[in-house]
Amino acid sequence: MQTQQELFIKVALDSWNIQIIRTDKLLETLTDEQLQQEVASNRNTGVYLLGHLAAIHDAMLPLLYFGDKQYPQLEDIFIKSPDKSGLVFPPASELKNYWNETNQRLSEYFAALTPDEWFMKHTAITEEDFVKEPHRNRLNVLLSRTSHLASHYGQLLFLK
Repeated sequence: MQTQQELFIKVALDSWNIQIIRTDKLLETLTDEQLQQEVASNRNTGVYLLGHLAAIHDAMLPLLYFGDKQYPQLEDIFIKSPDKSGLVFPPASELKNYWNETNQRLSEYFAALTPDEWFMKHTAITEEDFVKEPHRNRLNVLLSRTSHLASHYGQLLFLK
C-alpha cells in the first residue's frame, strides 16, 4: 500500500509525464517552418518557446541537486532575453534534441528519488528559510514546472 507521500509524488509525476508526452507529440508534428511562426500576433515564436522550455528544464538539474546544466548557453537566449532580442537561436532540430535529452535525464533522476528526497529543499532556498517554508521543496518545483509546461503547450497548439 502506498503512503500518502508516495501518492502525492505519483500524482505529480503522472501530471508531469502527461505534459511531457503531449508536448513531445505536438513537437513531432510541427515543422521547422511552423515553429518559426508566432503563436499569436506579436507573441513568441514556436522555436523560442521550444528553446525556453528546454532551457527551463535544463535549469532544473542544478535546482534539484542533479548536477550542472547540460546546455548553459540556452540561458541567455531563452531565459534572460525575450524572443525578439536579435540573438541567434540554434536550429529547431538542435533544440528538440536538447529538449529530449534533458527530459530523459530528468526522468532518470526522478525515478531514483526516494519519497523523502522529494520533500527535501531545492538549491534556491537556504536551510534557514526552508525550516520556515518546507513547502519549497523538490516536489514543489516539479509541480510549478508542470504548470509552466502546460501553459506553453497551450501556446504551441496555436501553431497547428
